[in-house]
Amino acid sequence: MSNDGLRPHQIEAIDAVLRYLQLPAGSPVPPEGLRCQVIAATASGKTRIAAVVAQRLHARRVLVLVPTVDLLAQMAAEWRRAGRAGAMVGACESRVAASSGMPCTTDAAELLSWVGDGEDMVTVFSTYATASMAVQGAHKLGMGAFDLIVADEAHRTSGDAEKSWGAVHDQAKIPAVRRLYMTATARVWEAAEDARKGGREVPRLIASMDPNSPMFGPVAWKLTLAQAISRGLVAPYQVICVDISDPELHAAQAGGDRGSDLVRGARLAALQAGLVTAAADENLRKTLAFHSRVAEAEAMSEGIPAVAARLHAQDPKRYHAPERVWASWLYGEHKPGRRKVTLDDFASDVITVPDGKGGMVIHPAMLKVISSVKVLGEGVDTKHCDSVAFCDARGSMVDIVQMVGRALRMQPGEGKVASLVVPVFLAPGESPDDMLTSRGAETLAKVLGALRAHDTDVIEALADPRVRSGSWEPGESEDDREAEGLEEPGAAKGPSAPAQGLLKFSTPRDPAEVARFVALRVLHPETDYWRSGLAAAVRYVKEVAKDGVLRVPYDYVTPEDWTPDGFPLGTWLRNQRTDYRAGTLASERVRELEKLGVVWSHQDHAFEEGLTAARHWAAEHGHLLPPATAVWDGYPVGTWAKNLRTAARLADARAEQLEAGLPEGTQTGGLSAERRAALDEIDPGWSPVWDAGWQRCLRLAQNHLANGGTVPLEAGEVVVQGEDLGRWVQGCRYGWDALQPAQQWLLENALGLEPAGEDERPVKRRTQDDKWTLNLRAAQQFHTREGHLGVPRKHVEHVGPGEGLRGAQNGTEGVVEVKLGMWLDNVRKRADKLNAERRAELDKLGMRWTTTARAGRATR
Repeated sequence: MSNDGLRPHQIEAIDAVLRYLQLPAGSPVPPEGLRCQVIAATASGKTRIAAVVAQRLHARRVLVLVPTVDLLAQMAAEWRRAGRAGAMVGACESRVAASSGMPCTTDAAELLSWVGDGEDMVTVFSTYATASMAVQGAHKLGMGAFDLIVADEAHRTSGDAEKSWGAVHDQAKIPAVRRLYMTATARVWEAAEDARKGGREVPRLIASMDPNSPMFGPVAWKLTLAQAISRGLVAPYQVICVDISDPELHAAQAGGDRGSDLVRGARLAALQAGLVTAAADENLRKTLAFHSRVAEAEAMSEGIPAVAARLHAQDPKRYHAPERVWASWLYGEHKPGRRKVTLDDFASDVITVPDGKGGMVIHPAMLKVISSVKVLGEGVDTKHCDSVAFCDARGSMVDIVQMVGRALRMQPGEGKVASLVVPVFLAPGESPDDMLTSRGAETLAKVLGALRAHDTDVIEALADPRVRSGSWEPGESEDDREAEGLEEPGAAKGPSAPAQGLLKFSTPRDPAEVARFVALRVLHPETDYWRSGLAAAVRYVKEVAKDGVLRVPYDYVTPEDWTPDGFPLGTWLRNQRTDYRAGTLASERVRELEKLGVVWSHQDHAFEEGLTAARHWAAEHGHLLPPATAVWDGYPVGTWAKNLRTAARLADARAEQLEAGLPEGTQTGGLSAERRAALDEIDPGWSPVWDAGWQRCLRLAQNHLANGGTVPLEAGEVVVQGEDLGRWVQGCRYGWDALQPAQQWLLENALGLEPAGEDERPVKRRTQDDKWTLNLRAAQQFHTREGHLGVPRKHVEHVGPGEGLRGAQNGTEGVVEVKLGMWLDNVRKRADKLNAERRAELDKLGMRWTTTARAGRATR
């Protein structure tokens, strides 16, 4: 086979592989056979490389291994197109025969009869699962060694070599002269712990794709994702972060069970809207959405058309018409025929739907979505896809990179840009810039972490805030910046250009926060984060702490000359103390911190930490009267302030006790004068003698007036920081007499309020005594008129104005309807609970305490 049709990188790879898999004439084959690895980015043409290698080696009997039956049929077609001659058979389920065009079997004897041991050229295509049964069984029956085994998606065979899939590595189980392992995502494993078997420890064999692995062989050729993009072999990519803050999802999550059907349903609805919106805004045409549950993939595809219709109705200029939106779904158990039809529909640029009259209507497609579960993730040819959506990124980093690869595939010279859609679920009240601590950013961190393993320079460059802020121009060189006086000689060069357009957010982010997020949650996972904190603590003790003690303000961030983006040492140290108190901080970490003189006592730091949080909270809200639930940067500032108000009252009580000359030891404790002064400096009214909630509303009302507003008089008119100021004003005016004189003075002079007049006050609700008086008057009125108290159950008595009556009903001033019959029935049922006075009042009217007696009176 010539080099016709091969691209330069494929020629390079083939030559490299042949150097490892060819032997000098007369040289014996080593007992373990010849082995090597090719690690190349998705869609770089590994299948063509393997087929040409087999041809150049004159390999007669070749075994090609793939992880799934979907890839098997695709692989057979690719080898045919690459020029592989001879018979092709499948060691797989017979149902694959229709889609692959070759005979298939899982019977070892039948496979042996097809392959034989002659001189004919034959290629066996098998899944790893079938190879451990049919292929291995055929060798036991006498089938000879293969000239070449090609293991595609070879990372699937790494890990525990004693698994059934580990048979591919074993010469005794599946013998071969040569093995070629191919993958885009090599997996390196550390030595495993011993396994327990039969009550004794036995060593485990680990298959690890190290650069010089004895099991996989050396890496003959490697092409990173960044190199493949720079050579134009695969599409460059961008990560589109879709911020989702959905009230219905927040309400569902408030129930507490994040795994409930209600929460998952609300999450899925939010995802549908987010994906349709991202497609409209970013011009995404064909998207693969990856899920971990079959039910969610199906529901996703079924719900997208309705969501598209709703959004189009709201904003037809922004969103695609629903007839131009198509969605379907696939999972691992779907038959090949179903998958082929679905993928063909996905590849098409039109949508065909019934017209309701027996015909069909064709619409140009603007958005097509396939939701998949455990299918389409590896190897499947999806050149028509321009984006993938991580609706559920529960897989490993290898799985994520394989998913990304579906969007990176492209036709030579196509020039597309692949989009990776990542949902970022914002918690209630959470700012988009809260990336460092947000649970919603976990998927983004995981996706970027997976990409980093295959595109290191570009992902690591995101930790430089200049990439996002635009202060660094990717086209200019270091010399250019020196000449223009923009950069001193010897300064570090800017990051690579591809990083600058990599991340796109639906809501703008602070470049510094993005850089810090990448640095601390992507580049430096938990272990590195601990080390960074310890290093900062060591330097703090040496350069900042005057007493050599590790006591750090809560909001302290290290200077830029320590770390480029600053390290949140105060927050980090507080977290270590929290873990220490909970008993979850590792002993070696405790020892390291104690060497630095850390003060573990929470009380020693609680006030300073709280004071820092209080300053920030008050600066943002205009007062230091936070509700008990208030939090600032993870610190419970509301609870802290509430506790200090209690301490202040204790201090005042202590002062009164001292003035009263109480014996020593009987005075209550409280807040020191120094701490009270620090709080007064933030807000002099932080600890009122009355309820803090009342004071908070007063301050908010004052701020509202200062900003040009008017005093709200109706409930719901003005709501600030969760407080209904109109309802509060009403309560103050109606309950004026219950307020302290100082509160009344503040309302009059600060807000210009006066107590409500009698005509403004709401009608008071009747008390139980009022209701008894009214019903008794009705009974007396009936008795006076009728001469008895045998009242039918449905009888209604109209009582005129008098004592116990307030307001009017049914349009008649002062007249009240009393359901007398029903009341008397209820009184009889509760007769044993009546006091003697009320029983006597009814006895005067001839009250009969049994129903039958009353019925007899009524019929006379």
